[in-house]
Parts: sequence; C-alpha cells; structure tokens
Amino acid sequence: MTEWIPFAEGEYWVEQAYLVSADKSAIALENPVIEIAKSPQGKRHLKGQGMASNLLVIELLEENDTLDILLDLGGDFKYHLIAPQISSGKLFVPDVKSTLQFSPQQPWRQLSADLFTKEVSALKRIDI
Repeated sequence: MTEWIPFAEGEYWVEQAYLVSADKSAIALENPVIEIAKSPQGKRHLKGQGMASNLLVIELLEENDTLDILLDLGGDFKYHLIAPQISSGKLFVPDVKSTLQFSPQQPWRQLSADLFTKEVSALKRIDI
C-alpha cells in the first residue's frame, strides 16, 4: 500500500483537515500534520493527527459508524481519506480538545482543487 503515497519520509504540515460524516457534517482539525515513515521492508506508511474537541467527534459518531477525512496539503495535494482508522481522547468535557490520530485503511483519493473546494463548501460545520 505504498505506491499511492507521493511523498518522501518526513512530517508534513496540513493546511486544512476536516473530519466528515456521511451527511456532510464536519469539524475542522486544528494543527493537522501527516507523517510518512518507512517500514523495515521499505514500504511507506502514512499516519496523521490533529486536535479536535472530543464532544464534537462523539457528536459526529452518534449518527455515523465511519467518518472520512479531507486533507489539503497545499498546491495540488488535496486528498479524501475514506473511513480511516481514528483514535482520540476519552475526556468528554465541552472545552477539552485532544489529539485525534488517523491512519488510512485504503489508498487516499486525490481531489482536484475545484472538487476539494466544492466538497469543503458543502460541509455543515458543527461547533460547541
């Protein structure tokens, strides 16, 4: 599953990242980054993280079993992660944010700038 990762090993800042439900409800991830690492077998793997309100993540999950992530790494590097594995904190206080970690379960889908803008414009952002 490495052929779809067009980046060298390292950490990359993400300009925009959204956790998105099937009905287009979404929250923005704060300070998102992705990391590309190489396994001992030489395969590249991706994982990422960003800060999110635990309560808002729970709100998204109340009506949805899986969530997607939209990522904008700048320039032409805009992606849709379908149903990545997600883990986050477990303290459910309204003003508490924790690190949400994600890793793809399948190759991401690259989006054109126009399609990414259209997808983001259609989001129903939720907040506390």
